[in-house]
Amino acid sequence: MNQHNTILQAMTDTGMIPVFNHKDIEVSKSVLKSAYEAGVRVFEFTNREENAFEVFKALKIYSEQFEGLYLGIGTIFTVSDAQRFNFAGADFIVSPALIPEVAHFCNMKGMLWVPGCATVSEVFQAKSYGAKLVKAFPGNLLGAGFIKAVKSIMPAVKMMPTGGVEPTEENLSEWFASGVHCVGMGSQLFDKKIIESGQYEILQEKINATIALIKTIRS
Repeated sequence: MNQHNTILQAMTDTGMIPVFNHKDIEVSKSVLKSAYEAGVRVFEFTNREENAFEVFKALKIYSEQFEGLYLGIGTIFTVSDAQRFNFAGADFIVSPALIPEVAHFCNMKGMLWVPGCATVSEVFQAKSYGAKLVKAFPGNLLGAGFIKAVKSIMPAVKMMPTGGVEPTEENLSEWFASGVHCVGMGSQLFDKKIIESGQYEILQEKINATIALIKTIRS
């Protein structure tokens, strides 16, 4: 099993990919540690802050102590950013859009890449570029109906909605009933007040409860 399939399987196992960014390295380390101890094995850090590259490099080194953890980078729009984060050891790359140049670069490097798509045409194009997982973005606008529509004509396509995914039974049940491979979850999972106050044990409990809820829904 190559690394692509290993990462995809890890995504399947938990059903949820945390999507996080923060400019403080120590805060980011604490969040990553909490997520791992809660059961997360695939974690997406996003390229949104000005110092995101420096934080990611530190996180990548820090993450080496966590066996079986895959750390990827999100919000990648350019090949130059893809190159930088590839050099820094990113296990996978996520884009908010379908960007052919990034797709070609990742394919050349043998990296798993996840393009953001919002139409059937984009999903088809992503599939033709070799995407093994497609990010339905923005999920809050597309809704579970979009997933169902895509799966009805391209049933083999693995899809991950991001944006608008909530850690509630009602919301998660709707997404998984539509046929998603996994879900990406950011602000709904990472309460700023909890993080600012350093209550990482509460964060860990929330993430663990979300993973357990997904397992229950899928069973």
